[in-house]
Amino acid sequence: MKELSVKDFYHSKKKDFSLSLITNPKTLENKITSPYLNKPGLAFAGYLDRFSYRRIQILGETEINFLNSMKPDELYDRTSEIFHYDIPCIIISKGLSVPQQMEYLADEMNIAILSSHMITDKLFHSLRKYLGAYFAPTKTIHGTLVDVFGVGILLTGKSGIGKSECALELVERGHRLITDDVVKIVFNDDVLIGSSANDFGNYMEIRGIGIIDIEKMFGIQAVRIQKRVDVQVELMPWQDNMDYDRIGLEGNFNEILEVKLPVIYLPVSPGKNMSIIIEVVAMNHILKTYGYHAAKEFTKKLNESLQKKAQHRSMIVDDKE
Repeated sequence: MKELSVKDFYHSKKKDFSLSLITNPKTLENKITSPYLNKPGLAFAGYLDRFSYRRIQILGETEINFLNSMKPDELYDRTSEIFHYDIPCIIISKGLSVPQQMEYLADEMNIAILSSHMITDKLFHSLRKYLGAYFAPTKTIHGTLVDVFGVGILLTGKSGIGKSECALELVERGHRLITDDVVKIVFNDDVLIGSSANDFGNYMEIRGIGIIDIEKMFGIQAVRIQKRVDVQVELMPWQDNMDYDRIGLEGNFNEILEVKLPVIYLPVSPGKNMSIIIEVVAMNHILKTYGYHAAKEFTKKLNESLQKKAQHRSMIVDDKE
């Protein structure tokens, strides 16, 4: 299970979330294991049956005012009961002050209390976005990712099949490279986002030439950092005895991080202009997104034509009789 130490979170995001540490530095040793957040108002009110204690706890102005309205003994007992749970940390919004009993118990029970100057809503949504990206399921795939007409095309296939050469020709035709060789795919906000698995996304290996820098060679407009993955194109050697899809009525799918991704098996042969075909794949995907499916329309018109011919033959037979 992926986890993030409160210490690493605090030091790396201190500036972004305007954080300061209220408790002792030793309280930073806890681990964050959930991408979700919780506002523990009900827990401090005494209802602990469904207390999501494994999440970061956010206290806003409403919760702090409620705590300040409690009697000192009651506040101490409630806080002590809550702090017996394995809470990763507590973040106070708007730079509000916490009751002394809470700060004392947090130090004693090793639970970090952080203060943020951000308003509660902004803090909540910014934290959720950051944690969602950090804990998002990730997978690396051997392939090349390009942006063609705004469509993220994942080129895959055996080593040496021509993925990089195809991507290079697409870049020369005005499209953009995200990364070559290894693609890091993250499932976040219900979509697959592809990026470079390292800091060398703008470099490409071309057999016979070596390493080239796409950004320096074609300009900053020829590269981008990340892109939604929309279609996978599997490049494969041409085989005469292979039954390739010639109509495209039934789509194929490949599952990546439990997401069904449309996949096209594209045979490669000498003299075949792969970059133009990839452009057609992208444009066809855009048409499908807008509700137009060429194969279905072709099949529909073909069936209508066959029905008209059948009716015409039937009328001729009836006239002869």
